[in-house]
Amino acid sequence: MNGFIKIRSVCILLPLLFLIYFSPMFCDVVKGKDVTVSKTYLNFPVNQNDDEVSVEILLPGDVSRVFDINLALSDPQYWVFMDVGQWTGKEIKMTVKNYDGTHAGLEKIVQADRIAGQNSLYREKLRPQFHFSSKRGWNNDPNGLVYYDGEYHLYYQHNPYSIYWGNMHWGHAVSTDLVHWTEIQNALYPDELGTMFSGSAVVDWNNTAGFQTGNDKVIVAAYTAHKHIEEEGALQVQCIAFSNDRGRTFTKYEKNPVIGDRRDVWNSSDIRDPKVFWYEPGKHWVLVLFEQVGNSIYTSENLKDWTYQSHIEGFWECPELFECRVDDDPDVTKWVMYGASGSYLIGDFDGKIFTPESGKHWYKDGPLYAAQTYNDIPASDGRRIQIAWGTIQSPGMPFNQMMLFPTVFSLRTTVKGIRLFCEPVKEIEKLHVKKYQWQNLSPKQINKELEKVNGDLLHIKCELESKTAPDFGIEIFGNRLEYDLNGNRFNDFPYSLAPGSKSLYMEILVDRTSIETFLDHGAFCSVRARNIESKEKGIHVYPEEEREIIVRHMKVYELKSIWE
Repeated sequence: MNGFIKIRSVCILLPLLFLIYFSPMFCDVVKGKDVTVSKTYLNFPVNQNDDEVSVEILLPGDVSRVFDINLALSDPQYWVFMDVGQWTGKEIKMTVKNYDGTHAGLEKIVQADRIAGQNSLYREKLRPQFHFSSKRGWNNDPNGLVYYDGEYHLYYQHNPYSIYWGNMHWGHAVSTDLVHWTEIQNALYPDELGTMFSGSAVVDWNNTAGFQTGNDKVIVAAYTAHKHIEEEGALQVQCIAFSNDRGRTFTKYEKNPVIGDRRDVWNSSDIRDPKVFWYEPGKHWVLVLFEQVGNSIYTSENLKDWTYQSHIEGFWECPELFECRVDDDPDVTKWVMYGASGSYLIGDFDGKIFTPESGKHWYKDGPLYAAQTYNDIPASDGRRIQIAWGTIQSPGMPFNQMMLFPTVFSLRTTVKGIRLFCEPVKEIEKLHVKKYQWQNLSPKQINKELEKVNGDLLHIKCELESKTAPDFGIEIFGNRLEYDLNGNRFNDFPYSLAPGSKSLYMEILVDRTSIETFLDHGAFCSVRARNIESKEKGIHVYPEEEREIIVRHMKVYELKSIWE
């Protein structure tokens, strides 16, 4: 009997000891801390070599912020922040989950009235100087591009807590001139439906959704909420949110989602990135949605209730559909549909069905992705303005990725038919500080003149004409922009000059980490990550033999930073 008791005691104690010793391996360890807000920011130390933990910040009014972060155990690689200034004097609760029981990161979170590292903000070695990039963290797709009452809104996919993708929020910046940007508080935060994936925004001029409460017109955002469900995979549903304070803060529609789970229809979980716009002839809203491997079209009268209409195959993510004048003739227009990769169709649209007439064509090459055009640009302006994500790394920086410079789309008639042209917005001229200009010079002559150019932020316009050279171009700080006349290629991408022509016109934007080249007044756009390791200096036209090429004309503008 005593032996049985001993054996039974051992059988009970061993599992208990096992659970006590190994419990951090099998369940969450939670550590909390109550804090009274006394400063504007919470600064979080990050070290990507330390384990990722889940942090929840419970704010007054039952506002919760939940995110994953590599909280630094020792020396941080960089710092990120959360703006809590609106809760000054109130208590918040910080909780860290999923750590090994010894994590000291919670104690390293500090309050301050400045962002950690603010002294070097916008002056970091690899900070783009005339392209938008977020103060801290990761950014990708532009979202919700909309103009209202003198302001261009740039919402964007944003991870505020890491230089890598994750924790998808909508970041937010505003501009009055498409050049100088002010980053303000995040606009959309993850919720019970998931993280905030890409979408668009419109001004509801006629209050069709009934959300307006003040004198300002309502800005309505349409977005994808993304959630991963165990054993089911990704669930992506379409939601809306509205702002009555000029796009600063948003209230999510209480009956979200407005387009629910469509996996049974498409046998795919890839259903996202709604682009919404007003279709004036039909007096209704149009929503273009990426579903499976194409773009679907929905319609609505109130932004809440959507009816499926049609589908076009052959696109992936971030759909776009817009009307554009042909050759700037107000009586002749066509519609353009494209996806994230930049390939496009030209055709007609009746408010429900897009009918392709030509394509797919290409207007770009290089790290340009997920571009979106602005809604609600005033008729007096009339431009179709686009911003794209520049998928360009910023190694060693507390931020990562960038937006490319805003461009204007137009449709023009070419020998191949109607094509999409893409050029930088004219507002680039606001950054010009010094101008150099030459014409009809040999390469040796122009290269001597180019020695006068200083600075590494440049806007260049030039026309190079081949006399006998099969290959020619311009080298900028060791980065070659080369045209192969025989192979009809620019930087190895197929591009043909006009029939019988031997001249190439280039407009070039050079920033710290990027080079954007627009060929022949926008017929093609080439984006390159600038070689930041190159020790080469200056600008050089090649080949230098006088008999091979001639520089018909060249203008070089030195640029100032938008952050000055």
